[in-house]
Amino acid sequence: MDQKSLGVIGGMGPKATAVFFDKVIENTVAQRDQEHVDMIILNHATIPDRTTVILEGTEERFLNAVARDLKLLENAGVAHIAIPCNTSHYFYEEMQAMTSVPIINMVDETVRMIHDRYGSGIKVGVLATSGTMKSGVYARACERYGLEHYAPDEAMQEQVMKIIYSNVKRDMDFSPDELQALIYELKEHHGCECVILACTELSCIQLGPKFESSVVDAMQVLVERSITLSGRTPKSRQ
Repeated sequence: MDQKSLGVIGGMGPKATAVFFDKVIENTVAQRDQEHVDMIILNHATIPDRTTVILEGTEERFLNAVARDLKLLENAGVAHIAIPCNTSHYFYEEMQAMTSVPIINMVDETVRMIHDRYGSGIKVGVLATSGTMKSGVYARACERYGLEHYAPDEAMQEQVMKIIYSNVKRDMDFSPDELQALIYELKEHHGCECVILACTELSCIQLGPKFESSVVDAMQVLVERSITLSGRTPKSRQ
């Protein structure tokens, strides 16, 4: 496959974008600089908060802001666009209509991979922002692939939002303890066979190896798909 450049709309949040960039580098089979993926990264940190616009019903604020980013990347000649923000995929169809460049659908890629790995019928817990949960993007994707979607109750969702907005976005605290406790609760008390880290802030937190078999990080799925579509080989496929 020919080498193709990747466009990235980042800043949602900035740390998650930096982690995405690092992961693409770390997961690409390469022996020298020239074998890595060419990327153009727009760190649009001032873009309106995705959860806020969804909960307030002011979606046009986000769409107006992202339209220029899409056009910039299209004019730059990128072959695909990655957006390392799960909540933004609520606007996937509207964003795709703004550009001729294919946008990698992180939500669909993640749920399809889970279906391929585990099969139909399993119960899938989703840890994400309240905006992502309200948008229903993962619930609909699970339905398409014959998986049972499980959403945290109100108390657990409050804990998830604290980890995302206070621990990671504000304090840059990447301690895994609280996140690991939530994953354990979903698995042991709610019967979830798989848990999706469906917020790129959660991807900043390093989990222990015992979670590798039952936790799917949507950012990691986006990373590997981005590498493949850019004409390179992910290390997982060596």
